[in-house]
Amino acid sequence: MHGASRRTKDGQAPQGRTGAKGKGGDASLGDKAYQAILQALFDRTIPIGAELSQTELVRLLGITVQPLRDALRTLETEGLVTIHARSCIRFVRADLELSRSSYQFRSLIERAGARAWAETGDAAEIRSLAEDHEALLARLEAGAWEAPEEEELDRLEDLLHGALISALRNQLIETTARRLKNYVTLVRLDWLTTRPLAIKTVREHLEIINACAARDGEAAELALITHFQLALQRLIGMG
Repeated sequence: MHGASRRTKDGQAPQGRTGAKGKGGDASLGDKAYQAILQALFDRTIPIGAELSQTELVRLLGITVQPLRDALRTLETEGLVTIHARSCIRFVRADLELSRSSYQFRSLIERAGARAWAETGDAAEIRSLAEDHEALLARLEAGAWEAPEEEELDRLEDLLHGALISALRNQLIETTARRLKNYVTLVRLDWLTTRPLAIKTVREHLEIINACAARDGEAAELALITHFQLALQRLIGMG
């Protein structure tokens, strides 16, 4: 995995809750408030670890009070805010503990996904993803590292990890994974991806994909565990 992408910082839709819809299929006001708060965290309109009053959030985000309250209750159940009655709303700090917890939890889910994708994944899908990774790796090793390469790395990241989650065919896990992605985005906001780091990420992805292509579930799981361990080490400055 790599650092926070330019697309996320510039406004890519955050991963949020699903299912609650308003009239005509539009997201409810509470859902819109939830997404607005997440995006404000991702683009630093709300600083990580900030303590703000409800009034300040209403003014900052242009959200009316009741949808804001609904969104904050959801965010509190997800661990992203702590609500102090008649005091403030405290946003989570993207510290070392949050980084470790996020990667540990994601690893627990996706290692099972790696085994499942190796055993039941569509061979053409696996082959296509491998070819796309190999093509990007060739570009990176030739010295390319501009917006198109970064965008392609983001796309492949989403495809691979999405495939591992989808392989489990479990809606509860898919919902949890979407929430976990928000944590990972927060802890990676200051992580600058360089070409050497991108090369490492693509090679680690290929280890997972090639193991799945070989239908070796154990090797796929081990490659996934190694990938997350190395990504966490890079995130906290040890790799």
